[in-house]
Amino acid sequence: MFCPFCQAEDTKVVDSRLVADGSQIRRRRECEVCHSRFTTFETADLALPRVIKNNGERQPFNGSKLKRGMLRALEKRPLSTEEIDTAFGKILNEIRTSGVREIKSYTVGEIMMKVLKDIDQVAYVRFASVYRDFQDIKDFSEEINSLSKSSSKKRKPTKK
Repeated sequence: MFCPFCQAEDTKVVDSRLVADGSQIRRRRECEVCHSRFTTFETADLALPRVIKNNGERQPFNGSKLKRGMLRALEKRPLSTEEIDTAFGKILNEIRTSGVREIKSYTVGEIMMKVLKDIDQVAYVRFASVYRDFQDIKDFSEEINSLSKSSSKKRKPTKK
């Protein structure tokens, strides 16, 4: 690894740690020439499938576009950057491990909604309102009611 400060080829790893959900390694490095320290991140470079849009057009998978949509839904919500990165990693992992060469944009949206539903219901409703093209307050109300029903099923009954 080249030193970003003096461009020397000789750098050594001082410390390595797993980050996010274990899919990334953070390495602290030190240049053996100028002794500057810097951080690198190492991830596996796995191929993501092409996305089939609703109009039939096929595009390369764009992770930054997906993350922008996720961040927009999570805007001003009480989640840490690490929690958001972990959730995004779950989405990417599910897409990667699907084993398909092409995936419909609808499927990507459904995966995103499933993860958002688990981490923040307000962000889920925000994303669903755009993704499912809510037209009026009735659509919001139906989605919130379905969330209320599913969360009450998840709760364990209390013993008296």
